[in-house]
Amino acid sequence: MTTPGNLFILSAPSGAGKSSLIGALLKQASARPMQVSVSHTTRDPRPGEVNGQHYHFVSKETFEEEITQNSFYEHAEVFGNYYGTSEVAIDEQLAQGIDVFLDIDWQGAQQVRMKKPSVTTIFICPPSRAELENRLRSRGQDSEEIIQSRMEQAQSECSHYQEFDYIIVNDDFDQALLDLTTIVNNQRLKRSQQVIAQEQLFADLLA
Repeated sequence: MTTPGNLFILSAPSGAGKSSLIGALLKQASARPMQVSVSHTTRDPRPGEVNGQHYHFVSKETFEEEITQNSFYEHAEVFGNYYGTSEVAIDEQLAQGIDVFLDIDWQGAQQVRMKKPSVTTIFICPPSRAELENRLRSRGQDSEEIIQSRMEQAQSECSHYQEFDYIIVNDDFDQALLDLTTIVNNQRLKRSQQVIAQEQLFADLLA
């Protein structure tokens, strides 16, 4: 019997290093397959984006029909375009024993938690406000107006830290990655997972 995968949510303000941590985690050797969920969206593909790899690109009509059928774990409208996480697609991956990571904000996390209370939620936090601003500026690709907007948004994101199961302060990247790996392994070692994964072992021990 396949041990079901775990569902994780990672949220963080822009500049906290969430994407880098997820990328590094997926490159590590793992006893179980892991992948980041591919969201659905109604926006047009950008140059280089591949349907099914970066997003599932669908029409607005199709997306709204899926909303009426309650097909999403979470969804939101951003600047006139819809974004959402398919419940069926995620559940199929979990049933195959894949650990799935959702890269969504606190509002999306609230929606998912309502439908799947067993989800593990993780908030990635910058070590300080000053360091967060430094990281945003060091990118060298945003205007002063955008940087200030991101800082205001970061404050809003951070105000919801108490809603998450785990908090990782990304000061030292290697330590933050170790912390994230520990959380993932902790979920895999829970009794509910091990009674399935080690079914033969316990049958032998108790024979």
